[in-house]
Amino acid sequence: MKFIKIKGKIKQRLKLVLPLTALALLAVFGIIGQSKVKAAGRKIPIYSVKREDKKVALSFDAAWGNEDTQILLETLDKYDVKVTFFMTGGWIESYPEDVKSIFAHGHDLGNHSEKHKHMSTISMRECEEELMGPHKKVQELTGYDMFLFRPPYGDYNNTLIEAADECGYYTIQWSVDSLDWKDYGADNIVKTVLNHKNLKDGAIILMHNGAKYTKDALPRIIEGLKEKGYEIVPVSQIIYTDNYEINHAGEQIKK
Repeated sequence: MKFIKIKGKIKQRLKLVLPLTALALLAVFGIIGQSKVKAAGRKIPIYSVKREDKKVALSFDAAWGNEDTQILLETLDKYDVKVTFFMTGGWIESYPEDVKSIFAHGHDLGNHSEKHKHMSTISMRECEEELMGPHKKVQELTGYDMFLFRPPYGDYNNTLIEAADECGYYTIQWSVDSLDWKDYGADNIVKTVLNHKNLKDGAIILMHNGAKYTKDALPRIIEGLKEKGYEIVPVSQIIYTDNYEINHAGEQIKK
């Protein structure tokens, strides 16, 4: 029996040797198939973190457009707030100077896949290619090794999470969706975030750098969160990197 520790998770490798006759009997009664189904389970990414220190994480997905990126960075500087930008490979290629600027301002650089595919529909090898494409591009631009990954569309399966794990990534979702992609006005974005039922210690908030009204909503969201007593941090500062478990709701809990 061999144990391998990877990012706070214990992976157990078991080598079981059974006589051929015993294997045949197990197959006949369907026990092997049942065991595999039970052992596989469903892997869950991190949606939020169980904390008691009034921290929330603010994150932006960057897949299309950069018209407002510098405005967002100026606003974040004004309020002395650090966040996480999850970027696609195409966005990194199109806006390398913005990538460098985000990094220079002290924000997290996160991976949002190479081509923004529905990654639950592709193979393990394709998942790894989707992950390592942006990884190498950011590394070449900044020297930084990304370790946070957000699946496009929030779409995932066990294969994707396993691929991310093999590539050294924590898979990150969100618990508070600003719905800014609906382009339904700054007032509605602010209300959605500040009145969200999941806004609590350890929440991860989703926004988009290219949404029409995000730049107008951001100052009010920051002010509103601070008025509620929250400290806004990047995702890297809210998650646990070892000795944790994730419950059925996607809440990461320190052991």
